[in-house]
Amino acid sequence: MDRSAADMTDVEAQSFGHILRDRLAGFDAVPLARCLVAVGALLLVLVTLDPFPDLRNPDVTIIVGGRMALTYVAWGLLAAVAMLCVAATDAPALKSLVTPLHLCLLGWLAINIAFSESRGVSMQRFVLAVSVTSLAIVLPLLPATQRSFSFCLGAAALVLLTLCYLGVFLAPQYAIHTALDVTEPQLAGDWRGSFGHKNIASAVMTILVYVGFYLSAVGSFVIGPVIAVLAGTFLIFTGGKTSSVLCLAIYALASLVYVTPGLWLKRIICFVPLVAMNLLTVGSVLSPVLASMTRLLPLDPTFTGRSAIWDFAIAAVAEKPIIGHGYAAFWDDVSARATAQGAEWATSAAHSHNSYLDLAVTIGLPGLLLVILIFVLAPLGNFQTAQAHSRSGALAKLFLTVWLFGLYYGATETFLLERQNPIWFMFSLSVAGLHFLARFQCVEQIEPRG
Repeated sequence: MDRSAADMTDVEAQSFGHILRDRLAGFDAVPLARCLVAVGALLLVLVTLDPFPDLRNPDVTIIVGGRMALTYVAWGLLAAVAMLCVAATDAPALKSLVTPLHLCLLGWLAINIAFSESRGVSMQRFVLAVSVTSLAIVLPLLPATQRSFSFCLGAAALVLLTLCYLGVFLAPQYAIHTALDVTEPQLAGDWRGSFGHKNIASAVMTILVYVGFYLSAVGSFVIGPVIAVLAGTFLIFTGGKTSSVLCLAIYALASLVYVTPGLWLKRIICFVPLVAMNLLTVGSVLSPVLASMTRLLPLDPTFTGRSAIWDFAIAAVAEKPIIGHGYAAFWDDVSARATAQGAEWATSAAHSHNSYLDLAVTIGLPGLLLVILIFVLAPLGNFQTAQAHSRSGALAKLFLTVWLFGLYYGATETFLLERQNPIWFMFSLSVAGLHFLARFQCVEQIEPRG
């Protein structure tokens, strides 16, 4: 190489170095760090620290102390980091969460844990629930803009979908239920992806379908449809009947609510079918009239044996209707309890298959009432306020849809206040998102640097 060429190379290198330094000087690492925390939180709840559990292993039902300790540490640290990230810049948003109803719920949970049948278990699990829920609540505040939030959702969704499909095609014994599963071998052939059960997989895929619709609505005309199609296809192969039926039905319901002007009309559209659904499920074991109506429906009148579990859970509510049996503690000793009552079939029940009934069992009727006021009634009012102020229509609709899905999903499955359950996480995120949109304007894009 001659000298002139070498000099030219040096000049180009120096110019590139100046450009790189200028770019780095103008780059703010804080928004990137906050996005990484948001994506990390989504992946922690969706992928977990123990993906693709081997359900053929008899030890799969045994809780490993070291693994649970790592879960507590991971959630606690990530929640602390997230809180530190938003404390300085979003103090008004955090202060808006301090309401009489929220404080009443925390106070009631403290009383419930103090009188729990398994105080240590309730306290331990409540600590994890606080970490998970806190992280879900502040997650909408972490990305600096709505575009960043959309990117975080899309990135986490693509990572999860990639892992789930790779599991199905490369290691199906870990991603598809088999006849050799220790529990529920009758689910053989149903896809579960990286999750431990097809019901969780199906619910998450339903939410990812909504995420795909949202991304398409805000301009991601490739990534949005890809996520919606991949998640919808996976949902079909999970065999999850509840989520499959609810998926498009809830989106249609949310779209109807979106174009309905009045709050009372919105309430009728949202809650009348929900009340009817709970009456035809849990209510069918309380009323002979409702039971006869249920038998006329074109479905299994026992809801795959759940009516017997609901009967057992209702009896448990009658034992302690006010204080409840203790947060997240009742179903641990259900084998001995069920055997004593001559209901041996319930020894394998892990929950009551109804979120509202389960809360009545564990935290009592006052606790259930507070949860309904905060997580069922308030979000619709927040959506109405956000819509009236024209605040981020597509994002508000996403939160509304996920919230509605959670309400109806809870009529046949248990997830409310359930620690690191991904449905609870996304539901809490959506409730918090509606709370913030009702009070603050979402940042649409980063302001240009001067």
